[in-house]
Amino acid sequence: MHSKDNVSQDEYQKAADWLLAHTKHRPQVAIICGSGLGMLADALTNQDAFKYSEIPGFPHSTVQGHAGRLVFGELRGKTCVCMQGRFHMYEGHSLCKTTFPVRVFKLLGVDTLIVTNAAGSLDESMRPGDIMILKDHINFPGLCGLNPLCGPNLDRFGPRFPAMSGCYDAGLRRVAMEIGKQLGVAEVMREGVYAMVGGPNFESIAEARLLHRLGVDAVGMSTAPEVVVATHCGLRVFGLSLITNKVVKSYDDPEAVDHEAVLAVGRRRAQTLQSLVTELVSRLDINNNTGPDQEGALTETCPDDLISTGHTEALQLSEAGSDVSV
Repeated sequence: MHSKDNVSQDEYQKAADWLLAHTKHRPQVAIICGSGLGMLADALTNQDAFKYSEIPGFPHSTVQGHAGRLVFGELRGKTCVCMQGRFHMYEGHSLCKTTFPVRVFKLLGVDTLIVTNAAGSLDESMRPGDIMILKDHINFPGLCGLNPLCGPNLDRFGPRFPAMSGCYDAGLRRVAMEIGKQLGVAEVMREGVYAMVGGPNFESIAEARLLHRLGVDAVGMSTAPEVVVATHCGLRVFGLSLITNKVVKSYDDPEAVDHEAVLAVGRRRAQTLQSLVTELVSRLDINNNTGPDQEGALTETCPDDLISTGHTEALQLSEAGSDVSV
């Protein structure tokens, strides 16, 4: 199912043409929102929004916390498109379908992809409410042959054998950490390695211990396939995980994770994540009407008045916010 359900170039183009005909926006940045993180789209102004069911070729999102809308708009002078909800392998979608929007974004002229997710922490130093900037991933389905690039290669998008080293842009990671300092949340931000597992069940204790021994800092059920396709397309990628729970690694630990608790942490951190992504987007230096084959650059300077004192104080993470155990 996952490797043979291929999508043709015409299907991607049909979706892109439909969107271009229904909105005046020509996005430069795409943002994929994870579980409970759809509020990132709320920061967009002059919005055009479409239900996934309206867009040719788009699957339907069936998971709680995923609204199932594609939202176009402006964010700090950049034209963006935001997915309020993503698609998952565990919903029964092929990987070609879970990553379908990424190639559509490429055809729309997107230069930079920002992926977000909710993840469980395997690193004892990270607590619920912390933010992990992705520096690398382990794509377990991909290692088992479940890869969105399986099947005939679409040469228009990229090469047959794309490299995944450096798929998370080092410059964007560095700027995000600097923004964290300016927002007053640097103490809850760090870089780490994300692992994708198939889901929908959460990890057993033995599985959690294995992941930890392999050097995984946080684990979730998405993101890696989208990043693989984005890298194949030549998109610049930035990823972050909102840590929503501690993964249980002890047989003596009575705690168990549930999806509602995951969504609750997302709601509590909504303003922080929105501010972080907004400021990161504002630092992207991309030419207007950027074409699919052009790359943007990073603005290295930051205005002195980026953050007011009151705004910084409002973004401080409360001590109570780190007490959630899910």
